[in-house]
Amino acid sequence: MAWELPLVAAGEQGAELSAGQDGTTIRRSILPGGVRVLTEQMPGIRSVSIGAWLGVGSRDEMTGHYGSTHFLEHLLFKGTKNRSAMDIAISFDEVGGESNAGTGKEHTVYYAKIQDTDLPMAVDVIMDMVTSASLDPVALETERGVILEELAMNEDDPTDVAHEKFATAVLGDTPIGRPIGGTPETIKAVPRDAVWEHYKQHYRPDTLVVAAAGSVDHDAFVKQVQDALTKGGWDLTQNIAPAARRNTEYSGEPLAAGGTVTIPRPVEQANVIVGCIGYSATDDRRFALTVLNAILGGSMSSRLFQEIREKKGLVYSTYSFAANHAETGVFGLYAGCAPANVEIVEQLLHDELEKIGKDGVTDDEMRRAIGQICGGIVLGLEDSGSRMSRLGMSEIVYGELLSIEDSLAKVRAVTKEQVQDIAAELAGRPRTVVRVGPFLPDGSVDPNAKPSHENPDTETTDAESATA
Repeated sequence: MAWELPLVAAGEQGAELSAGQDGTTIRRSILPGGVRVLTEQMPGIRSVSIGAWLGVGSRDEMTGHYGSTHFLEHLLFKGTKNRSAMDIAISFDEVGGESNAGTGKEHTVYYAKIQDTDLPMAVDVIMDMVTSASLDPVALETERGVILEELAMNEDDPTDVAHEKFATAVLGDTPIGRPIGGTPETIKAVPRDAVWEHYKQHYRPDTLVVAAAGSVDHDAFVKQVQDALTKGGWDLTQNIAPAARRNTEYSGEPLAAGGTVTIPRPVEQANVIVGCIGYSATDDRRFALTVLNAILGGSMSSRLFQEIREKKGLVYSTYSFAANHAETGVFGLYAGCAPANVEIVEQLLHDELEKIGKDGVTDDEMRRAIGQICGGIVLGLEDSGSRMSRLGMSEIVYGELLSIEDSLAKVRAVTKEQVQDIAAELAGRPRTVVRVGPFLPDGSVDPNAKPSHENPDTETTDAESATA
């Protein structure tokens, strides 16, 4: 069952929805002002996970506001008109709860997990943060340093650098291609006024989705949310519709023409990603892509792991991945290897994708991949946090909420032909390569880098032949 999530005004037909799924009860209400509230009541547990989702990410930043979305993720924990940063921290610490936040290219979420008896407190604190952040100038400058340290920490991880540079290389000089956390330059430059403008522009009733899963009563939760938002000064008297979801049609120039990007880093291992433009979050082919991803690089029995690590011994870590956005996405193949083996490994990564496009996959590979994905879906949703995230993402991104059985059915319905077609399409797209490691500016291996380990002659010959 696909449960549609219409954008209707409070009080209109469709504003109140309810459905049962695998023993749970899901309900959705639209409050005056356009606030959407979703709950999934899960029998037999004592916890509740709550999230305040806003459809604003790094791609929504205007010139002069770059870095503001990530800045706000930090600053909302630094105090409100009613609470200090310590008050917010103590609220969750003293009841054994957890709280955190996350920023993406297209959304921001503030979330917590607590006992059901502490849900009123969690609602009050998180809604206070969302509606009444003070953005204290002194705290802002302190947090500027914290964020710069976070970015520096990420820069020290060559795998993180490879993934960030790959997304930028594929998505190009576009809003969605910008780094989620900003850059040291943008974080240093953005003034408080710009962060404040970004906050007031995007943190509004019609952009807010509040989701909860676990031991939660929907009607009581809706009242708690409404009371907390009203106390925070938000006007919830107008029966307006929620803000429209993102346009899923891409109308700009082609995002990537391929090419190689080399990032010199004084490390012993090269981190390599080979990939291309992928598919959007709502593309019907995403289920087939998930199966391809599992077969290609999703486990120890995957092709990349078996061929490049187990048979040739050229890597320790290798996998494939996909990231989906409103109107586009990225698809990539990762490996960490000795610098001298970079060209061999790059070719092997692409060859495995190309082989599936040419020759298809086996029945055994399909069986294993589908079993892996379906098992992961079911086991992952035993946690209230995963269920809460599913509610929030379905509302903000997809506009529909699939039942568990429908999700499993869509995965099981994927055919070998669909997997082969997608692999062929991806293999034929302009190829982007990102290398992070001990390279010189011209892309050659630094002669001072550690030499590659030796491989058995037969294996070396096989690997080298793949570059022909």
